[in-house]
Amino acid sequence: MAFAYYKTKRLRFIFLAYWFLLAYIVAALIWWFIALNTQNHQMAAYKMAQLQKDAPSFYFNASQIADTEKRKTAQYIGEGSIFLLLILTGAVFLFRAVRRQFKSSQQQQNFIMAITHELKTPIAVTKLNLETLQKRKLEEPQQQRLIQNTLQEANRLNTLCNNMLLASQIEAGGYRISTEHVDLSDLINNCVNDFSTRFTQRNFHTDIQDGLFVNGDKLLLEMAVNNLIDNALKYSPKESAVGVLLGTDNGKILLSITDEGKGIPDNEKKKIFDKFYRVANMGAKGTGLGLYLTKKIMQQHKADLFVKDNTPAGSNFIILFKPLSSKR
Repeated sequence: MAFAYYKTKRLRFIFLAYWFLLAYIVAALIWWFIALNTQNHQMAAYKMAQLQKDAPSFYFNASQIADTEKRKTAQYIGEGSIFLLLILTGAVFLFRAVRRQFKSSQQQQNFIMAITHELKTPIAVTKLNLETLQKRKLEEPQQQRLIQNTLQEANRLNTLCNNMLLASQIEAGGYRISTEHVDLSDLINNCVNDFSTRFTQRNFHTDIQDGLFVNGDKLLLEMAVNNLIDNALKYSPKESAVGVLLGTDNGKILLSITDEGKGIPDNEKKKIFDKFYRVANMGAKGTGLGLYLTKKIMQQHKADLFVKDNTPAGSNFIILFKPLSSKR
């Protein structure tokens, strides 16, 4: 808490110093313009005073002095405006870059805190379950329940590691998708069955059309679907149902995954696909990578991913694969 307060005070001081220096530079530029323009007027007045009014060339020389004064004034205004524009443009660019860097740093800090929690929880649960199995003689149903719980936590760790690895590969441009003819119907059925086995207390309402195929990377598609189902489970009450629908819509394959949770505010619907971004007050921990990776995967497969409100409550994540691919 003290560190956060210190960091906030330090950032406030840096921004105050930044705006002070910017204001000083602009004020100095304006002062130099006024000083040079004043000097220009004084020089023109001095030259005019040196002219003899009865001389034949008086009006010609006076006109030249006035023209020179106007030309220098225009020069000062032009050069000053360009310098001011360059300074303000650079200041805005620098301010945005620094603010973006601070925001990214804050997101990474939040990610590290979240990932630490996400890693410690399954490790602690797994350790406790194994110690219980080691030290106590339990009946078969209790043993199976502990083993099942341990497998769930291991799967959770595996998913988390896969997400982190894929995110780093995508950022580095080191992942290249492998294209194959994927039975999407079978893939989604397997994903739902896996979650049903792991979360026996949860209800799944499915309507999956058979024989729908897409061209893509099977591993990435499976990861994307798992991320959406996992989010639906994570952000909805345990007694509610998760809906999984796969069908066709206007020549495209439509996948819809619904939950009955709190839903996502309209102003957050686009932000949730940003890296490390998490909606506040959602009541569940996370790393902010799942939806980011799902969006990236869908972009690589030239598919559309968006979120709508579910009726009567919750969220509805929809993927549209295009074009519709039929079995070879």
